[in-house]
Amino acid sequence: MITKKSKGFTIIELLVVVAIIAVLAAIVLVNVTQYIAKGKNASIKGNMSTIRTNAAVWYDGQSPSTYVGFAANSTYANPAAAITANGGTPIEVETASKFCACTTMNVTNTEPTNSTFCVDSAGYAKVTQNAGLCATRCPAAAACID
Repeated sequence: MITKKSKGFTIIELLVVVAIIAVLAAIVLVNVTQYIAKGKNASIKGNMSTIRTNAAVWYDGQSPSTYVGFAANSTYANPAAAITANGGTPIEVETASKFCACTTMNVTNTEPTNSTFCVDSAGYAKVTQNAGLCATRCPAAAACID
C-alpha cells in the first residue's frame, strides 16, 4: 500500500504564522513611534538650549545690555522654527533685563500630555508636566516668574 504525503501548509498553520507576525509588528510599531517622539523632544530641548545660549550672547553684545529685540533676531527665529518643525510650540518673552522661552513637548512615556520645557536668563531649564506653565512662567508683563 502506497500512501500519499501532502506537501505544503494547512490553512491553520498559515493563520497562526500571520497572527504571530501581526502581534510582533504591532509591538514594533508602538516602540518606533515612541522613539520618534523622544527624538523630536531631544531636538526641541537642544534647540531651547541654543535659544538660551543665543540670548546670553545677544545680551552680552548689546550696548546697553538688554534682551529687548532678541526675539526679532534670527538667533531666536532659527531654533524656534526647528522647534516648531519637531512639534513644539515655542513662546518667548523678554524685558530689558531678562528673557524666558517655553515650548510644548511631544507626548511620550517620559513626557506625558501637557509637558512643557522652559529656559530663561537665570539658567532655568526644566521639563514640567503643567499645561499652563508657559503662560505662567513666561507671562507677557514680566518674563521668567517662578
